[in-house]
Amino acid sequence: MGRRENLLSKGDYLSTGQLAKSTGMTLRTLRYYDQIGLLTPEDHHSGSARKYTVKELKRLQRIQTLKYVGLSLQEIKDILNAELISDGDIRHSLEAQLDILQKKIAHTEHIVHAIRKALEKLADGSDLDRFAELIQAVQKEENWGDQYRTATRLQARINLYDKFSTNPQGWHRWVFDQLEVTPEAHILELGCGDGTFWLRNAERIPNSWRITLTDISSGMVEEARCRLGSSNAMFKFLSADAQQLPFHEEQFDVVLANNMLYHVSDIPRAIEEMHRVLKPGGLVCTSTMSTQHLQELEDLAASFDPDLRVLDQAIHRFHLGNGMDLLSSCFSNLLLLHYDDRLMVDKAEPLIDYMISTPMNARERLVGKAIDMFRIHVNQNLKQTGVLQLTKENGIFLGRK
Repeated sequence: MGRRENLLSKGDYLSTGQLAKSTGMTLRTLRYYDQIGLLTPEDHHSGSARKYTVKELKRLQRIQTLKYVGLSLQEIKDILNAELISDGDIRHSLEAQLDILQKKIAHTEHIVHAIRKALEKLADGSDLDRFAELIQAVQKEENWGDQYRTATRLQARINLYDKFSTNPQGWHRWVFDQLEVTPEAHILELGCGDGTFWLRNAERIPNSWRITLTDISSGMVEEARCRLGSSNAMFKFLSADAQQLPFHEEQFDVVLANNMLYHVSDIPRAIEEMHRVLKPGGLVCTSTMSTQHLQELEDLAASFDPDLRVLDQAIHRFHLGNGMDLLSSCFSNLLLLHYDDRLMVDKAEPLIDYMISTPMNARERLVGKAIDMFRIHVNQNLKQTGVLQLTKENGIFLGRK
């Protein structure tokens, strides 16, 4: 084991036999991966010995994780070849793999729950209607390839913020600090995503709080449940549409909507629903960004290709400039708090990873030679400036019912 680490740490290589021995894989499998172009060392000649470096070892690790999730070798090859357009660091690659495995676990737990319910029906002699639900749960096909791509893109965005933000406190912990919440509070979060807000404040949450996490995506709800612990009585999880909440009037002390209202099709309706489920005097907290948030990324992209788009235009629907007006129809004592931060980026790859992770057209346009030329363009800009300073304008609106 020690010898293998020494070889790789010195930039040396492993033969096919050494790679097989060190990973527990068979020679036959490694040769087949080589034959189909899934795992082929870059520097080799026909008939010569294969030489595997750390780069191939990292790729092999991703191959085996995606194979475990259930993807075909062809799907894996397509995904990893697409990832070559921007070779992100191993950390956020592993975080993306962790994300997809957590989704897989959540999906499996959903099936286990359905089977347990079916067993209960058998035990008490009730009808077997629940078997329809069981069949639906098992038959449900998840596109794990798309899930992995989504996880990779999300980690690329998180990676940029975590590495280059200048505010050491961190966004999630800052938002938590702004909440004036009573010890016995009942809290509702809309658009909880994967539960990151609560994970990053886990040790600060009072045991007396009751927290209901909702998201329109049932997949996100299951992932939040998996990450936060389905056995944790503090949390409840529910798939719900912010425009039609399945709760009674005046049920919650606090309603959170973090960076999600701009995605809702009927924003005024969602705001009315937030007001309806809040207790009198209850606190609403909604976060968003300004329309200038990361504008330098858009400018950098346009300086290379005027038709290249990076930033999601949905932000223009609910942002720091118009949020007060939208919320004032239902809430009083509104206050806008700004999070003091910016990004100081001195490396090209995290920038490029972020750009191709967004839902705009950068992922489609920055392919082939274009991505190589764009990488040169970004590096030239960084060489001239030393660091690219990005405007990071986030904030929250606090109000009362």
